[in-house]
Amino acid sequence: MLNLSLGPILWFWSRQTVFEFYARAAEWPVDTVYLGEVVCSRRRELKPDDWLGLARDLKGCGKNVVLSTLTLIESDADLRRLRRFCEQGEFMVEANDQSAVQVAIRNGLPFVTGPSMNIYNVATLKLLARQGLQGWSLPVELGRETLGHLLQGLEREGLALPAEVFAWGFLPLAWSSRCFTARHYNLPKDNCQFRCIEHPDGLELRSRESQELFRINGISTLSGARYDLMRQLPLMADMGVSTVRLSPEHQGMEEVVHRFDQVRRGEMPAVDPLQLVEAPPCNGYWYGQPGMAQVME
Repeated sequence: MLNLSLGPILWFWSRQTVFEFYARAAEWPVDTVYLGEVVCSRRRELKPDDWLGLARDLKGCGKNVVLSTLTLIESDADLRRLRRFCEQGEFMVEANDQSAVQVAIRNGLPFVTGPSMNIYNVATLKLLARQGLQGWSLPVELGRETLGHLLQGLEREGLALPAEVFAWGFLPLAWSSRCFTARHYNLPKDNCQFRCIEHPDGLELRSRESQELFRINGISTLSGARYDLMRQLPLMADMGVSTVRLSPEHQGMEEVVHRFDQVRRGEMPAVDPLQLVEAPPCNGYWYGQPGMAQVME
């Protein structure tokens, strides 16, 4: 049976909100929980010790816990925090940046890679496997055809590397040294006043025709439509996918988790998660089409 994972929180939530979210998540039917700030190093509502405390609590509840690193390393302070996570020795680390991969390799530590890592071929997976890679996530812009080629290639090489697919949520598409939320409020990045916290599921960016194109989240740009591969879970299981990732949202997440849990158990729910929340659907990347497309199945 497919495993369910709860990805790292991409948004800026208050400390209390984060703790309450994971207190509820401890009771949800997810197998793996990713913890840590992956977007902006200025978001310091939780310190490294707070994340480690949460990790221990969730581990005590029977969850497999992975510590996620920043996607964009910009300073010595970022590197120090990265090393703290990579060298703690208690939990597996998810590398979301090449810097994290290098720190893990230098210290002889096993690691997994997140969907922001550019892994497009079996040669890359073979190289990383020799250096300690224990699992990998398909980049969000790739689809089932490429996934199939990669899984078949791993099988031919005799490599048992668990594959994870981002299956629910707003797709993290790009990161920049600029902060788009600060720019929206005409503020400098270094004095952003942490306005991201006012938008717990990002800031909508619409076209002149009122089409929701993107969501702005600090230095990160996400899809305006919500990715949903719930009905593809049986195919993923047949292909050999190990885990599907659900990206946390501010509301309705428990219901989404339970819907996905039903499907992985062979029970197709009468209501799709997309009907529980307000956002246009998309699944185009899975079919090799533009990401914002919604292919009817």
